[in-house]
Amino acid sequence: MMKKVLIIAPSWIGDMVMAQALLRLLKFQYPDVQIDVLALAWCKPILARMPEVTKAITMPIGHGKPLKVGPRYRVGKSLRSENYDTTFVLQNSVKAAFIPFFARIPNRIGWGNCLRAGWLNKRRVLKKSLYPLMVERYMALALPEGKFPEVESFRPKLVADADLVEKAVHKYDLDTQRPILILCPGAQFGATKRWPEEYFAKLVDHYKQAGWSVWLLGGPGEKALVATINALAKVPAEDLTQTTLAEAVDLLSLASVVVSNDSGLMHIACALAKPVVAIFGSTSPGHTPPLDPGAQVLNVLLPCKPCLKRECPLGHLQCLRDITPAKVIAAIGKQV
Repeated sequence: MMKKVLIIAPSWIGDMVMAQALLRLLKFQYPDVQIDVLALAWCKPILARMPEVTKAITMPIGHGKPLKVGPRYRVGKSLRSENYDTTFVLQNSVKAAFIPFFARIPNRIGWGNCLRAGWLNKRRVLKKSLYPLMVERYMALALPEGKFPEVESFRPKLVADADLVEKAVHKYDLDTQRPILILCPGAQFGATKRWPEEYFAKLVDHYKQAGWSVWLLGGPGEKALVATINALAKVPAEDLTQTTLAEAVDLLSLASVVVSNDSGLMHIACALAKPVVAIFGSTSPGHTPPLDPGAQVLNVLLPCKPCLKRECPLGHLQCLRDITPAKVIAAIGKQV
């Protein structure tokens, strides 16, 4: 019986959204369980919209940092008074298992090789062919070994706050009286995940002419990208790259349709049950697909795919360029 669980969260937004399936499964198994999540600060707006989370704890050591055994020891020691009985370590690195070990959590569960032996006392060896999806790998940690997770029963479901939605609409003076197309042109991974700017501009032109509100959503890092798209469009779309992640989640809840690269915003839109057209370049929908069964996936089958490279090794980005604006418009048509 699990009473108090600590989740060592993944570092990326999309992965954190997919991890909600594990939290929902745990709540189904143990309705009274308290679930706390240790996560980087940028994940906290996502965790705030997961009803399963009791407390979000900020991880003070940044993503990609070296071992830092001393600081990890101090974080673990600070958590001993919480008396967690179980932890699920959702990151794959050895150092991710340090904190729950130092916190003296009795049951420490995660995937791993022999390097994590001892740090994880309930270590599982991953058979990728059995669990090809990332979400399955998260969920399987809470199931008997070899049991296949029922993803559809526990897929992520974020809850937007109606008051915060209204505040964001007012803050950015947005038109919500017409159909809303939200475009998510960014992807932190790299260029091989980003559909061409000129293609996004054609969508802006098509749907603005059709009378839709068109919003370009992203973070500060996508400011230049969105500016390029608007420069190529005949009439610019709303530039929402100044939004916080919390505002982005709430604004996505208003979308009539979302068109997104394979990114965290794609997973957020699916977890909000919005109609989604998901564009895959170098990555594979066979590993991190949109988890809403109604989402439209656009993916070109090429001998070089999935290369999983940040820059196209062949220099042509054919995996993205062959997904034409006409194909995306047709996919949007199936969603409305």
